[in-house]
Amino acid sequence: MTPMKEDYLKIIFELGGTQKKISNKQIALSLNIAAGSVTEMVNKLVKEELVEHTPYAGISLTKPGILLAEDLVRKHRLWECFLVYKLNYKLQDVDGESELLEHVTSEYLLDHLNEFLGYPTHCPLGYPTHCPHGGVIPDKEGNYEEDSHLVLEAVEDGTKVNIERFIDNHDLLTYLDDLELHIGDKLTVVSHAPFEGPVEIKLENTGEVRNISYKAAHYIFVK
Repeated sequence: MTPMKEDYLKIIFELGGTQKKISNKQIALSLNIAAGSVTEMVNKLVKEELVEHTPYAGISLTKPGILLAEDLVRKHRLWECFLVYKLNYKLQDVDGESELLEHVTSEYLLDHLNEFLGYPTHCPLGYPTHCPHGGVIPDKEGNYEEDSHLVLEAVEDGTKVNIERFIDNHDLLTYLDDLELHIGDKLTVVSHAPFEGPVEIKLENTGEVRNISYKAAHYIFVK
C-alpha cells in the first residue's frame, strides 16, 4: 500500500465514503489534483477491492477499505492531537508531520501514544474525542460516531449552522486562520455568488460578514 493510495482512502473516508457515494470532483478538489489522476487511482483501488465505483454515481469504500481507512485515520489524528496539544504545533502545521508519522507507526507505538494522550477516543479528563481540526478519532475496535458530511457550500441561503470540522489541508487551515474561522463557530449562510463564486456568511457571535471561497466551502463541514 503506497502513501498515495492511503491518502485516497483517508480522503474518501473524510468525505463520507463509508455511507454514500463521493464524486471524482470532490476527491480532486480535496487533494488538489487533476480529475484524470483521480480516475486512474480509483481504478487501481477498485481492482484491489478497496473501493466501489458506480459510473455517474460515485465512489465509496468497501468493507476492507473502511477498515484500512479507519486505521489510517486513527493513527493520523492521534498524532495530530500529540503535536497540537503536547508540542504546541499550530493547527495548519500538523498535517505533514502526522502524514510521515502515521506510515511508520506500529500498533505497539500507537497503543502507548493513545495511553500517553489519556485515551482521547473515550474522552476522560477533559480530552477531546476529536482531532484538532474536528475529525472523530476511531477507537482501537473501530468504534466512533460518524462525522457530519454536509459541506458549507451545499447549505441553503438563510440557514444557521455550526462549524464541525475542516479537511486536513495546510493551505486551507492557513486561509481559515487568516479569516479567524474556528471549529464550533455559529454562523448564517447569507448567499452563494454565481459561477463558483464565494459563499457569504455572517458570524453569530460578532455579526461580522466573511466571504469563503468556493473551494474552501467544500472543505468546511457543518451541522
